[in-house]
Amino acid sequence: MPQSNATMHDRVSELHRLREEVREGDARATGAQHAKGKRTVRERLDLLFDEGSFTEVEPLRRHRATGFGLEQRKPYTDGVVTGWGTVHGRTVFAFAHDFRIFGGALGEAHAQKIHKIMDMALAAGAPLVSLNDGAGARIQEGVSALAGYGGIFERNTRASGVIPQISVMLGPCAGGAAYSPALTDFVFMVRETSQMFITGPDVVQAVTGEKVSQNGLGGADVHAETSGVCHFAYDDEETCLEEVRYLLSLLPQNNREAAPAVRGDDPADRRCEALLDLVPVDGNRPYDMRDVIEEIVDDGEHMEVHQRWAPSVLCTLARLDGQVVGIVANQPQSLAGVLDIHSSEKAARFVQFCDAFNIPLVTLVDVPGFLPGVDQEHGGIIRHGAKLLYAYCNATVPRISVVLRKAYGGAYIVMDSRSIGTDLAFAWPTNEIAVMGAEGAANVVFRRQIAASDDPDTTRSQLVKEYTAELMHPYYAAERGLVDDVIDPAETRGILIRSLAMLRDKHADLPVRKHGNQPA
Repeated sequence: MPQSNATMHDRVSELHRLREEVREGDARATGAQHAKGKRTVRERLDLLFDEGSFTEVEPLRRHRATGFGLEQRKPYTDGVVTGWGTVHGRTVFAFAHDFRIFGGALGEAHAQKIHKIMDMALAAGAPLVSLNDGAGARIQEGVSALAGYGGIFERNTRASGVIPQISVMLGPCAGGAAYSPALTDFVFMVRETSQMFITGPDVVQAVTGEKVSQNGLGGADVHAETSGVCHFAYDDEETCLEEVRYLLSLLPQNNREAAPAVRGDDPADRRCEALLDLVPVDGNRPYDMRDVIEEIVDDGEHMEVHQRWAPSVLCTLARLDGQVVGIVANQPQSLAGVLDIHSSEKAARFVQFCDAFNIPLVTLVDVPGFLPGVDQEHGGIIRHGAKLLYAYCNATVPRISVVLRKAYGGAYIVMDSRSIGTDLAFAWPTNEIAVMGAEGAANVVFRRQIAASDDPDTTRSQLVKEYTAELMHPYYAAERGLVDDVIDPAETRGILIRSLAMLRDKHADLPVRKHGNQPA
């Protein structure tokens, strides 16, 4: 400690030495971290923040716990680095576990540091990023550690829909600790080095007899493809943190602001002639909706959320004339673009996020209906589909829908139709908006005529043509005011941009209430 007769220069020199010691950490622990293919906590923060912008809070904090040898080991930071900096010039707060200290386990002082930085982020109205690499609760501190998690969960919930919250998994996250990322807006993971699970492989094997590895139970690919817990998965930390920076560039600071506009060189009135060939007229032929999105948005750039989970619907963030939009689109390449349990849930949460943070919604519709089947019905497709319906009906941001081809039955209504409040509804001349496909409809409506016919196949074919001509031609919905216009596909980009500009100052009031009771 500094001597009483030391000069100010001596005290400052001691301070700098102590800061350097805190920053460098234990050399052996650093080597062990690197040997696992993982960066240290400060190396990660250097990748996340603009160079030289990070300001640390409470770097000299130490725990005050005793027992089990803790009083003999009181490292600075207590295993978590907290502070703020800038990402693309805008303020962002962060806390990051330091696995080199107590394995990043959470104790009382550790939790108090996180609570403080979360409170600061909420008060400042700026995004919060957590870099997770910890062994869960610090067992030596008992229930005090568990209470620390409770404080984190409560703050996650209070900040939800107020500031963007992003969790980045860069190591293990087990037990109750996994609930904090689940409460945030987006979860990033790194393959091979990050895992999330409530009970680890040993407990699973002891209870169920199932033998599974850590990655097989809760690795990045499992959560990106199977569980849907992970929104983005990458091969290395550098790419992962660069993508976190990109996501932050698309988001507003808080729910009172708009997302930052970035003017580019892509003309607002650019015609999209390629769309005339990308989408087949035959509604039974698949195509990749990503090609349509890339043709419409600025410079073909977009950031897809949950790319590998529930692939029959796409949810992505992009820009139109520099303004950020959220796009929800059926994907005909996967299950013909149907809505099922997972895709309904995926789209509902994305719609809610965009609405919470003032991001306009564009919905591209090519949906044959909800996925039929016993598993879907028993799994609750009714309540899961209702989540998407609820999310759209509750959204007050500008909303525009475009029907490209099929839009059948309840799925048409759910995909932001005019009847549930979309501000503008457009359709391409290939649209088929109906209760169901012509074949199915004719079989129901004309079943007696078909059954009584001497040539059922010919009669059915003729009646299908009649039904299509009468009720499923591309201008039927427009004639009844269910779409605002039938448009040239090549003009889609320009029409969306002009429409969104008109809707930019949209104001809509919801009924006074504490909150709704959305489907479970």
